Amino acid sequence: MNRIIPILLICFSVQFLWAKKVIVKMATLAPEGTEWHGLLVDLGQQWTKATDGEVRLRIYPGGVVGDEADMIRKMRIGQIHGAAITNEGITEINPYFTAFYMPMLYQSYDEVDFVRAKLNDDLISVTEENGFKILTMVDVGWAYWFSTKPVYIPDDLKKTKIFIWAGDYKSTALYEKHGYQPVPLAMTDVLSGLQTGLINSIGFNPMYALSQQLFGIADNMLNMKWGNLTAAVIIDNRTWNRIKPKHQKAMLEIAQKIGEGFQEKNRHETDKAVEVMKEYGLTVNTPSPEQVVEWKSLIEKMYPDIRGSLIDAPVFDKLMQIKKEMESR
Repeated sequence: MNRIIPILLICFSVQFLWAKKVIVKMATLAPEGTEWHGLLVDLGQQWTKATDGEVRLRIYPGGVVGDEADMIRKMRIGQIHGAAITNEGITEINPYFTAFYMPMLYQSYDEVDFVRAKLNDDLISVTEENGFKILTMVDVGWAYWFSTKPVYIPDDLKKTKIFIWAGDYKSTALYEKHGYQPVPLAMTDVLSGLQTGLINSIGFNPMYALSQQLFGIADNMLNMKWGNLTAAVIIDNRTWNRIKPKHQKAMLEIAQKIGEGFQEKNRHETDKAVEVMKEYGLTVNTPSPEQVVEWKSLIEKMYPDIRGSLIDAPVFDKLMQIKKEMESR
């Protein structure tokens, strides 16, 4: 009898913990009204319904809690509980996401899917080992160079002041070493940076450039896919473990279904965003095949500096092996 009482108390305590209502504070850089913000709104509504109101999502959009590095830090200390972030932020947690930093490696969604499938176990498991759970993982389009003056070749880009995420010391050092002019800024300062001339080139997704009206100043786009932007909705394990297992299952299914729908739609939105911006003055500059070769040669020259800095050495080596497999298909 004496042994049964503690067991009953433990069971009661766990049940009581799970029975509490949970408010998940989730941040994102995406402004209200964007597709990425809309994903979170839909997620919150479906979570509330599926959990009978026991789990509610409170969204902090538009970078109100800071850049993505700030979001990771605030999740670690419990100020927020989750985030919808790009690989820029999630690499703070899991170095395998640095694989998506490789410039010009991906030129089709088939290639993105191939690499992501090869790295999927590492992307998920290492994130969990470091205290966070991936609820859904998607790509949010291609990064292109936007600039105030036409850019066709690497030397054109060298003449510009390039936006770099504040705190991204590795990218800053890499660009400086190869003769470029990186300017670290908070995402919330990009528009004012363009307006004042502090920066005049940015590597962004066209949908973000459209939503933030950045193309009104950086009105030239180099029509060359620089990289793929991978993003994820994550939650810290402490918050996740406070949620009843049956709710966890439903919430995860909802997140993955919404993510799949978002990605399928989003993969067709980049071209539409470019067409809209062209109507309002964006100039799209298409490089010649010879100019594209210049960019590829530049990236290959940068490989020794990318390995072990921008991309963790083991991840870089694995990525190069995957690249060979991809090219031999």
